[in-house]
Amino acid sequence: MTQSNIHGVIVVDKPPGVTSRRVVDCVSRTLATKAVGHAGTLDPLAAGVVVVCVGNATKLVDFIHQQEKAYSVSFLFGRSSPSDDLETEPTIEKEPKCPSFDQVVEAIRNQRGVIQQLPCVYSAKKVGGKRAYKLARLGKPVTLKPKEVRISHLEITSYAWPKLELTIVCSSGTFVRAIGRDLAEELGTTAVMETLVRTAVGPYKLSESLPLAAITPSETGQKSLKSAFLPLVSAVPHLSKRVLTPFETDHASRGGHLENTPDIVGECVAALDEEGNLVGVLKKLASGGWRLRPNFIDSSPHS
Repeated sequence: MTQSNIHGVIVVDKPPGVTSRRVVDCVSRTLATKAVGHAGTLDPLAAGVVVVCVGNATKLVDFIHQQEKAYSVSFLFGRSSPSDDLETEPTIEKEPKCPSFDQVVEAIRNQRGVIQQLPCVYSAKKVGGKRAYKLARLGKPVTLKPKEVRISHLEITSYAWPKLELTIVCSSGTFVRAIGRDLAEELGTTAVMETLVRTAVGPYKLSESLPLAAITPSETGQKSLKSAFLPLVSAVPHLSKRVLTPFETDHASRGGHLENTPDIVGECVAALDEEGNLVGVLKKLASGGWRLRPNFIDSSPHS
C-alpha cells in the first residue's frame, strides 16, 4: 500500500489521557502520509472510538458527522466544576441532595428526544472568534446559545449515590457532560462527569477497533493498520445507494450530470461502481439531476 492509494477508514480505541490529534499523528507517521484526519474529537480524559479517515475518506468526514454516536458514561452527584467534569477542580456540596432512583428515572425522561441543550462553557465552541474553553480558563465570561440535539437512547445501567452510570446514543454535537449537568439541575443538585467511553460512531464499534498501542511506525504497526482498513462505502450507510453503469461512471467522472431516478431519496446519494466500491457522492442539483461531488473514481481499488 503506497501513499498514492491509501484510502479508507480506521477505527481506533483511544485510551484516556491522549488527544485525538495524537491518534491522527500516529496513523500519519505509520502510513507516511499527511492525508489523515478524524471524524469527531474525543476529549483527552475520555476513551473509546476515534474514527480516522485516510486519503479520500477525509472528504467523507461530514457524512460521518451526520450519524449518531454511542457512549457509556458515569457522573458523580453532589459536586460541580467549571468544566462539568474532572478536568477542573470539583467543588463538593456541603449538604448534597441524594435523589432516589425513581426521581432520576423521571428526570431522564425529560432528556430524551429532540431537546435544546446549552453547550458546556469548557468547549471548542467559538465566542467572538475565540474558543470558549480558552476564554473560560482566563476567567472571562462566556455566553453560549442553546443548540438543538437529539438523544435517541438514554438509560441507567447503575445508580448508587453519588455515582450514576448511563448508556447514551445521541446526535453529533451533543455534549454528554451537559446531560449530567442538566439532569442534576432538574434534581436539585449538581454533577460532574467522571468517566466517558465512546462505544460507537455510526457503524463503527469499539469492539471492532484497533488499540492505539498497535499503531507504530514499524513493519508490525503498518501490517496492523492495513488489516484494520475499512472501505470508503462503510462511512455512508445512511445514504441511499445508486450503482452506476460504466458509461455513467465515465460521464460523471468528467463532471457530467446524471439524470434523476424516481427510486432515489435524499439530497445526497452514495454512488457505487458495479463491484460495490464507492466512487463518490452524488449531490442533487437544482435542475433535478445529479453531480458527483466528491469524486473518487481515480481512487485505489481499496475504496
